Amino acid sequence: MLLNWNAVQNGRVDNNLLLDSLIEKATQGSTKTVAVAAAEDSEVIKAVIEASERNLARFILFGDQEKIRTLLGSKYKDVKIVHADSTTASAELAVKAVFKKEAEVLMKGNLPTNIILKAVLNKDYGLRTGNILSHTAVFEIPDINRLMIVTDAAMNMTPNLDQKVQIVQNAVSIAKSIGIALPKVAPLAAVEVINPAMEATIDAAALTIMNQRGQISGCIIDGPLALDNAVSVLAAEHKGIHSEVAGNADILLVPTIEAGNVLYKSLIYFAKAKVGAVISGAKAPIVLTSRADSSESKLYSLSLALCCAVD
Repeated sequence: MLLNWNAVQNGRVDNNLLLDSLIEKATQGSTKTVAVAAAEDSEVIKAVIEASERNLARFILFGDQEKIRTLLGSKYKDVKIVHADSTTASAELAVKAVFKKEAEVLMKGNLPTNIILKAVLNKDYGLRTGNILSHTAVFEIPDINRLMIVTDAAMNMTPNLDQKVQIVQNAVSIAKSIGIALPKVAPLAAVEVINPAMEATIDAAALTIMNQRGQISGCIIDGPLALDNAVSVLAAEHKGIHSEVAGNADILLVPTIEAGNVLYKSLIYFAKAKVGAVISGAKAPIVLTSRADSSESKLYSLSLALCCAVD
């Protein structure tokens, strides 16, 4: 059974079903088309078949036609397949399909990330907007009764203040697309006080002031905050931290890719969290999951991208 999306927004749902609600929400708009580069992958095809059966989207699959048809089996008649002789060619064709507005979402299949990103950044047919591209992950974590967002765990290594502003704006846009009207953003650091020797604390304080002065809108930012004070009301109260964000953060902004990568994988492997993730900041959402990700994770990521795609 699918969830009632309004119930999710009002917090009246079983936490085990939170990410499933994205699947329902993705079906509520117009049917969009997804261009999949190098689609000859069993987990990708499983996600495509399930998404098709749920009427989430239409698909154009680029790659080795025979391998794709073999993986699809009897399902391939309802899916458009475009043959490509190489992963590079499949990436170029998929990106061009989005560029030409033949598709609204780009999805990575069985190919290295650098190949599809090279096509995305192509000056002639790519999907650049002039804004930074960033990775936004939406987590369903056991015992947490809301979806939580982590950014940026995969794209930007050591973002400066200006880049962090854009990363926040990308994440806020994602949060709003899934029904979080006024996201609470916690710029993470190791401590809650400003320390000139710790750049993360200085950037966090700057982001907070910029938000208060209207330079970053559509959200509430407060930091620096350590992880415990960002997500636990009790921890924040124990340390005497009182703000709208402390203990109630929707978006966790990590200071570096290393911190983000460790937090991301810790949530999955230690906390047994489920996740859907997209690359935002381009002309269209990009589903850029790992080749090792399950079909379930790919389906959640696809649903998230469809929620973010402009009709």
